[in-house]
Amino acid sequence: MSQPAPELAPPPPLADGTLRVVALGGLGEIGRNMAVLEYGGRLLVIDCGVLFPEDHQPGVDLILPDFGHIADRLDDIEAIVLTHGHEDHIGAVPYLLRMRRDIPLVGSQLTLAFVEAKLREHRIAPLTLAVREGQTEQLGAFGCEFVAVNHSIPDALAVAVHTPAGTVLHTGDFKMDQLPLDGRITDLRAFARLGEAGVDLFMVDSTNAEVPGFTTHEREIGPVLDSVFAAADRRIVVASFASHVHRVQQVLDAAVAHGRRVALVGRSMVRNMTIAADLGYLSVPDGVLVDAKAIDTLPDDELVLMCTGSQGEPMAALSRIAGGDHKVAVGPGDTVVLASSLIPGNENAVYRVINGLTRLGARVVHGGNAKVHVSGHASAGELLYCYNIVRPRNVMPVHGEVRHLVANAALAVQTGVPAENVVLAEDGVVIDLVEGRATVVGAVPCGLVYVDGASVGELTDAELKDRRILGEEGFISIFVVVDSTSGKVLAGPHIQARGFAEDDAVFGDILPEITRALEEAPHAGGVDTHGLQQVVRRVVGRWVSGRLRRRPMIMPVVVEA
Repeated sequence: MSQPAPELAPPPPLADGTLRVVALGGLGEIGRNMAVLEYGGRLLVIDCGVLFPEDHQPGVDLILPDFGHIADRLDDIEAIVLTHGHEDHIGAVPYLLRMRRDIPLVGSQLTLAFVEAKLREHRIAPLTLAVREGQTEQLGAFGCEFVAVNHSIPDALAVAVHTPAGTVLHTGDFKMDQLPLDGRITDLRAFARLGEAGVDLFMVDSTNAEVPGFTTHEREIGPVLDSVFAAADRRIVVASFASHVHRVQQVLDAAVAHGRRVALVGRSMVRNMTIAADLGYLSVPDGVLVDAKAIDTLPDDELVLMCTGSQGEPMAALSRIAGGDHKVAVGPGDTVVLASSLIPGNENAVYRVINGLTRLGARVVHGGNAKVHVSGHASAGELLYCYNIVRPRNVMPVHGEVRHLVANAALAVQTGVPAENVVLAEDGVVIDLVEGRATVVGAVPCGLVYVDGASVGELTDAELKDRRILGEEGFISIFVVVDSTSGKVLAGPHIQARGFAEDDAVFGDILPEITRALEEAPHAGGVDTHGLQQVVRRVVGRWVSGRLRRRPMIMPVVVEA
């Protein structure tokens, strides 16, 4: 199996008759999915999503794919094909369209509706082309055939991209639920037909490749929710992804069965479910929905709140409810249902929310104690079926952390795909498909692009490190005035510390050492202001490390008079 290596050189110029594939996100992480296909000097983008920050990225709002590889080739992009409407596949579209607003967006009706609502917030009116399963569109050099797949959001599509260099089948996110709520199953007949014609590169969702067997049917969640509703005496709060139309439908149905009404809480939840209802993807029984502003007028045993925040996002409704910072309050006797699975990396945030809700007296029902959610991704058994049906010449696992990609690659080999035809790549690795063989030919720069408030791509890893130091180790500022001629200390040193349990008086012991080091510095050649600041930083750093066992950010200010 071909594996990326740090020593990979930039790729050679694209040869005639070759199809090039570069993933700019989604390989080695759960999120910011984006693949760029190139043929004949033209580009096709598949998905353009965001990654949500983790604890070691304080202050970051979103993480985008690195558009650097295509930044000077925006006019070569034929279209952006969107497989479905989840944030990790569409969330970065506004940021790419800021660079070129007329790139056509191609996707299903619901996917485009979600994207258009997002783009309105950025004041961008996109060019769109709505497609359905079974439809084929010629997008420049790329013949795109769309295939129905089942996922945890309606209207998801796989895409087969036909070029003279070969056919690529990209599954998007999918599973093989045989009893989906909307009756729309993954079209394995189309997969088989494409396989018979020849799939040269199979790009396959890897998220659940380590999970044996088959993913549970969505229909099995309905009875569990029904039993939770039947046992609840007071208010019920259900948290889910703001795009999980099927889960909201099950909550609406359970509410009707138990004589309750439902209020949608959270801007994204209200927006997405309004779109889904208007387009016919969500069936809302008459009289079941109430405005969130009117919830205090209903008895607790007649109310269900459907909100965001199932992943412990700090600003989402459920986290604020758990922290007592929301107009909705929960207390003893209330039931809270976390109707989603844990995304890797979010465990601590979710457990903090569960503990906070439990402390308030609520009964918390989650994936650890009840079957209130099923994954939207194919498990190992389903992936094996797909490999045997498609019989691809080459395989490239996508959408997953490294362990998921490796597990998916092993499944492909088990079904008979030659190991040398399975490409394990990470973000930025360049794969060329030529004469039926996919190989790694180089790599392009592909870092993390941070959205931090109004800034995009300006925050560096060094600045993030500073934030972590400030949050974990504290901050010390030292002010001192030095005679520019003699080197004598005229005023100070004055020390202020933040983030320390100790009182500032503890730093009195270090003041004579700072003074002595500064007055000796001119004899060592460190006479400029910057050199004097470095002297102070070293003296204070050594003392704090030895005495307090800390490594804070140290900001010396030396003024020469």
